Amino acid sequence: MSLRHHQGLLALACASAFSAHAAPSDLKSQIDTLVKQDEAQMIAQFKQLHRNPELAFQEKETAAQVAKALQEQGFEVKTAIGTTGVVGILRNGPGPVVMYRADMDALPIKEATGLDYRSNKVTPWLDNPSQPVMHACGHDAHTTWLIEVAKVMAQLKGQWSGTLVLVAQPAEELLEGATAMVNNGLYDFAPKPDVLVAAHVSPVYPADSVGLREGPRLAGTDQIDVELPGIGGHGSTPHVTKDPVVMGAMAVMGYQTIISRMLDQSKPAVLTVGAFQAGVNNNIIPVSATLKLNLRWYDEKVRERLIAGIKSVTQGVLVMNDMPDDYQAKYTMKGYSTPVVNGKAQTELAQAALVHQLGADKVLPGVPPLMGSEDFHMLASPYPDTKVLFIEVGSGKPDAYKNLIEKKQLPPAMNHTPGFVVELPAIATGARAVSATLSAFFNQPL
Repeated sequence: MSLRHHQGLLALACASAFSAHAAPSDLKSQIDTLVKQDEAQMIAQFKQLHRNPELAFQEKETAAQVAKALQEQGFEVKTAIGTTGVVGILRNGPGPVVMYRADMDALPIKEATGLDYRSNKVTPWLDNPSQPVMHACGHDAHTTWLIEVAKVMAQLKGQWSGTLVLVAQPAEELLEGATAMVNNGLYDFAPKPDVLVAAHVSPVYPADSVGLREGPRLAGTDQIDVELPGIGGHGSTPHVTKDPVVMGAMAVMGYQTIISRMLDQSKPAVLTVGAFQAGVNNNIIPVSATLKLNLRWYDEKVRERLIAGIKSVTQGVLVMNDMPDDYQAKYTMKGYSTPVVNGKAQTELAQAALVHQLGADKVLPGVPPLMGSEDFHMLASPYPDTKVLFIEVGSGKPDAYKNLIEKKQLPPAMNHTPGFVVELPAIATGARAVSATLSAFFNQPL
């Protein structure tokens, strides 16, 4: 089936669904008008955020801007939930509780985009007193959308009924921020959501479009630190030491066999060693080494096998190097998130609303399930019956999706790279898409 044929069928199907649950007839034009008149201001806000990125749990200035913007629109606001998280509540009569989350944190990457609004910021991070920082995953755009969505939904209160909860979340990149907010009193302030929505930039879609797909969207994940013990000494006498650098290297290579030899090959999984930290000098064998692991999975049994495999390989390395029994590896479980799955009902409702708002040719089929991860849905972890929806908002060049489908070619600078750029039309598109989707969940409760 051609892409054009698919879009035609999609338009007919969504038009039928939308007419069955019609939103106010002028809602589309009102959203478009409000976003259009704010577009220059939104882009200025986005550029300001891009120039001033803040790392996980350090998002104080960003959070302050969000809190001020929400207060100006009449939201009840609470700050410092989960360290720097912000929650705004707009109560507008009876109806569902719809929660929308935007993440705020940046990444420890030195920017190389050449943009006139690029980040030159450095900040202390781990052992680096001058770590370059960059918004290399679009969280500056996400925060800008949240601020504009607050304004649009407040001005259109006559067009919907219910309770809107906006969440500016810290530390998504650590996959810790959502859980931190839940554990730090989110639901002492906010009501239980019936629906939880998040939107994320994606450079594989043009910046005037969105991608949406039912079913599994993003993988579950664990971040694990493995500390290997050693017995240090002088670099000239390795025979009287137990070298954790060598043991770490053996473990890194051993971990690769977990995916290739211990798992069912029909079950997707990723194990990445993102950092290997050991030693400080050329001629000193250190007393320990730390491996920072990143796991991705869709099946809980696969997760269990990955973790068991890591411990088995690590223990085997220690035994091979004749480490004394009282020298054991230490495992630190850090960020964790379950897979993201878009349910059928919420996907169909959002698709109808997005086609109505953006046009059928701008609502593209979502790509197959990705091994990337998110933690926004962990905000609903106390409430398993909350419906979750993840929308991908295009941030790429006009030919990005065509190149992916026809040439199997990804954009040259994907998320988490120094050259990552959010094309500016994505700013208005995201605000329009999110406003339309939230309005649909209020006007057509699931």
